[in-house]
Amino acid sequence: MTDYTQILVDKTDGIATITLNRPEKMNAYTRTMGEEIMAAMDDIDADDDVRAVIFTGAGERAFCAGADLTPEGGGHVFSDPTQVDDLSDERVRDGGGLLTLRLFESKKPLISACNGVAVGVGSTMQLAMDIRLAASHARYGFVFARRGIVPEAASSWFLPRLVGISQALEWCYSGRVFDAEEAKAGGLVRSVHAPEDLMLEARSIAREIAANTSAVSVSMTRAMMWRLMNTDHPMEAHKIDSRAIYRLSRGADAKEGIASFLEKRDPQYPGKVSEDMPDFYPWWETRTYE
Repeated sequence: MTDYTQILVDKTDGIATITLNRPEKMNAYTRTMGEEIMAAMDDIDADDDVRAVIFTGAGERAFCAGADLTPEGGGHVFSDPTQVDDLSDERVRDGGGLLTLRLFESKKPLISACNGVAVGVGSTMQLAMDIRLAASHARYGFVFARRGIVPEAASSWFLPRLVGISQALEWCYSGRVFDAEEAKAGGLVRSVHAPEDLMLEARSIAREIAANTSAVSVSMTRAMMWRLMNTDHPMEAHKIDSRAIYRLSRGADAKEGIASFLEKRDPQYPGKVSEDMPDFYPWWETRTYE
């Protein structure tokens, strides 16, 4: 999909920027928007020129004001009249969860530049991103208990891992909206910026990744960090990082990394995520590391 109707996608200097683009609706989330983001991620993961991804919202008011609850939004849980008895039916699956699961599988680092209101799925979609920045006027809210439902988008898995169980429960129990400084104090965001500086900082982080690192190394690191932090024993991480170090240290990127360091020059890594990931990747699907 390249003709997007509810997002904008820009690729410049190795950085892809995905902008939620319904400013007249405060970028409220719809099924179409979710499908377009997932399609854009498929395209970005396949594009070796893209080294990092930034997410933001169009306009000055909102990143994403949650699910669009109007008839125009369509397809959300409140408006779906379908009665399904079998809860394993595909129609039961939460659309926000489909999105965060796709973001979880990303081969590229994801940076959130939250430029305003982010409630409901506007907050939970950011949990699957790796580095979260906020504008000073940003507002967050895990408001589900105030709507008679529960946190979605797999946030019961993501949120406690990011901020701790006590903070996650407080925010979700109360359903209150809180400001960027509280989000930072609670560990939800890395830093808070003046609105005019937000994208500058996000791009600075993305450029640092793009200019200085191996794409294969970053992709492997992302997969390892997200997937190994909750294993039962550090031996599970040892199995994977041992194999990764062994394979990557004998590859072209490692040779370039050493050579550029010794020669005091910028690296030019030849490795491509589409072609040069280690032969045991994705290990969680094959279980070949046992």
